[in-house]
Amino acid sequence: MRYLSLFSLLLFGSYPLLSYADTAQVYQKNCASCHGEHRLGGTGAALLPENLSRLRPKKAFKVIKNGRAATQMPAFSKTLDDKTIQSLVDYIYTPLAKIPTWGVKEMLATQVIHHDETKLPTKAKYTADPLNLFLVVELGDHHVTVLDGDKFEPIHRFPSRYALHGGPKYTRDGRFVYFASRDGWVSKFDMVNLTYIAEIRAGINTRNIAVSPDGRYVMVANYLPNSLVLLDGKDLTPIKVIPVKDKTGKSSRVSAVYTAYPRHSFIAALKDIPEVWEINYEDNPPPDFGQWVHDYRPDSGEVSEVTRFPIRRLFVEDYLDDFFFDPEYIFLIGASRDGKAQVLDLDTGRVNTTLQLAGMPHLGSGITWEYQGKQVMATPHLKQGVVSIIDTSTWKTIKKLDTLGPGFFMRSHENSPYAWVDVFFGKNKDAVHIIDKKTLEIVKTLRPVAGKTAAHVEFDREGKHALLSIWDNDGALIIYDAITLEEVKRLPMRKPSGKYNVYNKTRLSTGTSH
Repeated sequence: MRYLSLFSLLLFGSYPLLSYADTAQVYQKNCASCHGEHRLGGTGAALLPENLSRLRPKKAFKVIKNGRAATQMPAFSKTLDDKTIQSLVDYIYTPLAKIPTWGVKEMLATQVIHHDETKLPTKAKYTADPLNLFLVVELGDHHVTVLDGDKFEPIHRFPSRYALHGGPKYTRDGRFVYFASRDGWVSKFDMVNLTYIAEIRAGINTRNIAVSPDGRYVMVANYLPNSLVLLDGKDLTPIKVIPVKDKTGKSSRVSAVYTAYPRHSFIAALKDIPEVWEINYEDNPPPDFGQWVHDYRPDSGEVSEVTRFPIRRLFVEDYLDDFFFDPEYIFLIGASRDGKAQVLDLDTGRVNTTLQLAGMPHLGSGITWEYQGKQVMATPHLKQGVVSIIDTSTWKTIKKLDTLGPGFFMRSHENSPYAWVDVFFGKNKDAVHIIDKKTLEIVKTLRPVAGKTAAHVEFDREGKHALLSIWDNDGALIIYDAITLEEVKRLPMRKPSGKYNVYNKTRLSTGTSH
């Protein structure tokens, strides 16, 4: 083996495990048919360190040995001994020697067209308000529930790809929604007919996707390979593969991609080079927008110079992994690894100012509201028990609100007097704080299920109810009255993570992420 994990040393001490070559043969015999010859995935998940960030080696050992319920993953306890299983664990957590190719040819080989959307009905059989539907992602068994946001009753439940990530993205009319998985699968789902339209694997390790409001284009942000991939929103056919490199040729992973609605562009956060990319998706982009890039034409298989989808490179002072946009999409705040945040003016392309926000602010979860006649932005921190509240006219921190521990998600609604923030990490993970947006004080702390992580609030269309997840395989979706803060209903679910309201997402509510 190339290295032994700490778990291997604790379990087996100095007792030798299988060699790397022998383990590779065991993998090919037992795992390759589902997970791919080169661990890139197939019917099963990709087995690479980048794709296994949510699965610790100790848990991976148990999964290989005992299988995984409600999946096609079998138990190998009767055919492989513990030493061999641990050798496999170390093997799948070993990085590949070379970043594999994943281009248009490889993508098209995975494309699945389930339905021609033009031949499907345009009127739903259910009577629920289509703009007040929720999609609830259940990570426990990789399913998604369509929830009526008025009655809080499930309408439909369907399987998803393994490990959805980055949140589903709706077209503005709410009919279609797009999902991305860690393994690079992008799926298009019809909210009217409750069926998949198309799927394609656009990367090996994918961070998230962004969708133009009209649904014409889907942009995919990849860690592996280092690329942005533009898909046709109709059937997910690849339009363009953009290698992400700086002018010296240094390659970069893409941390995330966002849709800047008023700007008619996608904006990409790059992990390994100090740049932000803006890609225009208009039919007639401004002639001076940025550098021209090459376009792939699937009909001819050729690459030709075009003036579509130009890239504008914005140079920043440090690597920016996590973004927050003001409601007008003029300013971008990006967080760097050392706790410094930069305010980038997207119109001028220049860094406006820098902020010191220690403790890794989770800017992607930032929200805004009006406070004493001015707009403020609030964000939890991933490594400190604090919420920072910032005046967006001066970019000065006006308050640091102490919490019971580091948080991950923060949410509100224009019609709600409260902002909700979880305590995602640490011993108080079962707590959720309610903040009065007028006083900037915590007025209540909820603990819905002792000892179980409570996280990710989302509001209904009118802001009358707040939906909270209990992140556990034996979990629940809890609906609260958003004014009285009393529990209204509890629905059992399998580790419900995110909840995504059609209206709030498509109308760009300032209380949620987009």
